[in-house]
Amino acid sequence: MKIVFLIAVYFIVWWVVLFAVLPFGVRTQAEAGAVVPGTPESAPANFRLARVLLITTVVAGVVFAGLWAAVHWQLVDLYEWARKAT
Repeated sequence: MKIVFLIAVYFIVWWVVLFAVLPFGVRTQAEAGAVVPGTPESAPANFRLARVLLITTVVAGVVFAGLWAAVHWQLVDLYEWARKAT
């Protein structure tokens, strides 16, 4: 596989994992008991962006490594799928 394709796949995996990781461990302002005026009660009380980005990068790396291994050891044949699609 070419490096540009690998980067594109990692980019897509990273974004999907980001949206899966975002709600983990979030406490709303209502749960914390400190709602800032002008914000919804469901807004995060203490959002930790660096933590979310680090977890996303690690999990995306693991998922990407699994996808790469499946293609590299021909558990999944992308070329066969491409031939069938045309």
